[in-house]
Order: sequence, then C-alpha cells, then structure tokens
Amino acid sequence: MSIAQHYHERTKYDPATIHAKSHALNWEEQPIPFKDYQLGVSFDLKPALENTSEPGSWWKRLSKLLYCTYGLTGMIPTAGEPHYLRSSPSAGALYPAELYLISRGTPRLPAGLYHYQAKTHSLIHFWESDVWASLQSACFWNPVLEGTQMALVATAVFFRSVWRYQDRAYRRIFLDTGHLLGNLELACGANDYRPHLIGGFADKAVNQLLYLDGEQEGAIAVIPLADRLDINENLSLTRTALPAALQVDYPPLEDGQLLNYLHQATQIQWDTTTHVDWSRPNDGIEGAAFTGALAAHQADKYNFPFCHKVPTIVSPVDWGTDLDGLEQSMINRRSTRAYTGEPLTLDDLKALLDFTYQPQSYIGQDLDGSPDYFDVDLVETFVAISNVTGLDEGCYYYAPKAQELRQIRFKNFRSQLHYLCLGQDLGRDAAAVIFHTADLEKAVGKYGDRAYRYLHMDAGHLGQRLNLAAVYLDLGVSGIGGFFDDQVNEVLGIPADEAVLYITTLGRARKP
Repeated sequence: MSIAQHYHERTKYDPATIHAKSHALNWEEQPIPFKDYQLGVSFDLKPALENTSEPGSWWKRLSKLLYCTYGLTGMIPTAGEPHYLRSSPSAGALYPAELYLISRGTPRLPAGLYHYQAKTHSLIHFWESDVWASLQSACFWNPVLEGTQMALVATAVFFRSVWRYQDRAYRRIFLDTGHLLGNLELACGANDYRPHLIGGFADKAVNQLLYLDGEQEGAIAVIPLADRLDINENLSLTRTALPAALQVDYPPLEDGQLLNYLHQATQIQWDTTTHVDWSRPNDGIEGAAFTGALAAHQADKYNFPFCHKVPTIVSPVDWGTDLDGLEQSMINRRSTRAYTGEPLTLDDLKALLDFTYQPQSYIGQDLDGSPDYFDVDLVETFVAISNVTGLDEGCYYYAPKAQELRQIRFKNFRSQLHYLCLGQDLGRDAAAVIFHTADLEKAVGKYGDRAYRYLHMDAGHLGQRLNLAAVYLDLGVSGIGGFFDDQVNEVLGIPADEAVLYITTLGRARKP
C-alpha cells in the first residue's frame, strides 16, 4: 500500500474497535477557529456589503464573494465566547480552513499578502511587498497567474480538527475545504469572477510565501480570481491537479502520527528545473465538471446488467433574479439536526442531482457550465433510497453522463443506515442518503498520494452543491464524515474497491 492507502485503512471506523479508540475531549484545549493578525492595515469590507447604492461596485463584489464563501452568518450565545456559524459547513463546527488573499497590486489593493478576518469581515494587509512572482514560481508558472491580479489561498490549521477527530481529521479537513471551494465557485459566478483552481503547487514554497509554520498550518489550494468584467481576464482553462510521489516505503506509525506523516508525504517538491504542461488532457475535459462534451468521450463507470434505470433529466433549479436565491442559500444554510422521516418527491431528488452534477444546465443563469474540480471523474455516487415518492426503495448508482439512477439493490436500508452512520438518527430518518466513493488504488496510481487530498476536496465540493440546492428547495440536508467504512460497501452492495469518502443525508427537516 502507498501511505495514502495505508492511512485510509488505519483511519477506518470499525464496530469492533471504535469504542476502544475513542478519547475524551480536553475542553481546556479546544482550539479557537479564528486566526488574528495584530499588525497590518485593515480593509473593512462591511460598508461595501451593506452598500445598496452601488450594487456592482468592485468592493461590493469582493466583499460579497468572501462573505458568501466563508463569512460569519450566525451566532449562538453561550456562557463564554459565542458560537459562530459560517456560510461553509464544517465537521464539529471546528472550521480548520483559513483564507488568504494575494494581490499583484491594483489601484484598490496594494501588492502583498492579506488575511481574511471572518470575525470582523475585513482584510488585513500584513505583508506589503510584491510577492506575485514568488507565487507564480511556487505554482510552476501556471499561465492563469500571468493573466490575473488576485489569488486566494486556502490553508488548514490541522489541530483544530485533530483536537476532536484525531488522525481521521485529515479526511474532514479536506471535505471542509471542498465545502468552501463549492461556495467560492458559486459565489464567484454571482459576483462576476471566475475561480481557477490550482491543486498542483510546491507546498513548502507557498507556506514560506505566507509565513506559515508548515507543521501547524499548510496551504492546500490556490485559487486565482479572474475578473469576468475585464476582457483581458477571460482566460483559458488549465489543469488543476498535478501528481506527487507515491510513497510505499514508510516507517511503522503509531496512532497520532499518521496525519502529519501523510500530509508531508502528499507534498509536491519545488524544483527550478520542473516544467509543467498546464494544458488539459482529453480535449480539455479532465478536471472539469460533467458536460455534454464529456458524455461523448466517456461512459459512466458502472452499468449493472439488467438493472432498473430511472431517468433524472429535469428542469433546472431557478435561482431567481441575479442569483439572489443562491446567495441567500449560502447565507441561510444550516445543517439539519433531525428529520421527520417523511418522503421526498422524485422531482426533489432529480433537482438536487441536476444542480450538483449537471452545471451545463445553468449557463443560462450565468453560472459556470464547467467549473473546476481536481478530477471529479474519479468520484462515484451511490444513493440509498428509504422514502422517495415515485422511486422504489433500495440502493442506486447515479450515472451522471447518462443522467439516470441505476438500481443495484432492492431493500429498505433504514436500520442499516442508522448503524452505518454510527447510530446517528440522521441516517435512519433521512429519505435519501448519498454516498461519494472513489477507487483509491486507481487515484493514487494517477496522482500519487496527493490524490487523497483531491478526492476529498472534490467530494466536499459536490456535497456543498447538494447542501445549497436542498436549502433553496426547503429540504433538510446534513453531511456525515463518520461512518463504518467497510460495512457501507457490504450493506449497500457497493464494489469493494470503492473507498467511501463522504455521506450526505437528505429529507424533511424536523422543525424546532
């Protein structure tokens, strides 16, 4: 096994060992989910957010983009510090991600490094220097950086999630970042930006550029922002994912050492002689979402013989004037805590799948028909149906290119789903449960151990699209990152070589 495969096996939840490996939380060590820079020039984004007289102003667009991507959207009072909620969901509300902005130097944002202070909705300019060439070098001279003026960098503060989830936190960190990337992609569309995703960069160089301690916090995605209102920034798409080494020779690792070792192993080393061909293989399809062109090139992975097939083509979700419905869904999004057990309709499910997997249907609403993923073709989707009007109970494979559900098991799985989701009532009472999986061996064969990052961020990105569509349609939705891994495959009849990445539950929310 490579180190990524070894990590995945070691961090599986198993009924026989989960209680023995559980640990008591030390609440005195609970991490603060904010990074606070004390020195620097602050750019307050709140006035622009509240400004109604200039709806399309540059500052308003940037302010709304950051707010909808990772801003504070709610607060729960507590005896101590209030519990803050954000537009992007996070496992255990631990929010391991941080957002930085790098400016090439514009009339509005001087060159240098900025940190997004979510708590005050502001940017703090903590390093005043031209660092763009260093960013280009760290990203192996990706051509998108030649044509853009700003870039976001998403990082992870590891201990925030490790405090609760220990070694398995690495999975959740990248799922959470995928949620953020899903918000960013859609918020860019609503504010006339085009995010260009870069997952292939020299980790140590980007960390040094941002003055990060790579042991505590690491860069995990670079996202140049092209301004769609500037014709010079209408840029060609490039590859999003680069391979790292495949490490099969590693020392014995004790519990508590796995996460840090894997993160170091998944890094790409910087080399001045490295030359990257950034053009997209497969006629520009790889790394993009499912499009009509993609359907002509590739078939869906599974086509089970003699299975019942249900078409899922449906009218696109209408997000309203100027995508107001999408913006409000980001702001109002909350994870459902309990379901009623009542049914969804088949049209509800079709609408959720359509928005998540068929972005080409939303070009007419000014959303990107081919948003950036790392390699979404590696991610498969299975749906366990417990209570959907017009659809038989059982487990289905969702074929996005053919746009159909293919039934692989005939059974009501409510009790098993309750068990698989570690006894969470969300699994039992949901009307439908969506499983994102991947052939991990195939993925690491293509991208080395860094594939583990790509898979989980793509799964989180897809999960966030499901989240937002469900919120807009007044449905309940909640992601689950804790489950009995191997038992999912056994119970649902999913092929054994599919590693389960993420679960999203859907249903009718129980009102408080």
